[in-house]
Amino acid sequence: MKYYLLSAMKPVGEPSAPESMVEINHRLSVFHDELREAGAWVFAGGLHRPDAATVLRPLGDEVEETEGPYAENKEFLGGICLLMAPDLDVALEWGRKAALATTMPVEVRPFLGQVDD
Repeated sequence: MKYYLLSAMKPVGEPSAPESMVEINHRLSVFHDELREAGAWVFAGGLHRPDAATVLRPLGDEVEETEGPYAENKEFLGGICLLMAPDLDVALEWGRKAALATTMPVEVRPFLGQVDD
């Protein structure tokens, strides 16, 4: 069984309306339940906006700390889901379901290494 990372990409701009977030969160809950029932669930969670980030950059033997995102982008990582799938085609099908649940673009990438069960 291989592991895949689904990354939900959120456009930068106005925050989502609270009522739309309630619906998205409900659809995500259903999606996560479906993953669990299929035995594909590993982990999932949302992330705070990029302005909550702190970037640590190595500078020789020191580390520089900078408030804010690593890079300014039109989209940012809104959340992740790590799942198990036998192959890329199955992972892409889960990614399609995630895109419909979140209403956001979803990037599907193979995960390197294994996860402790």
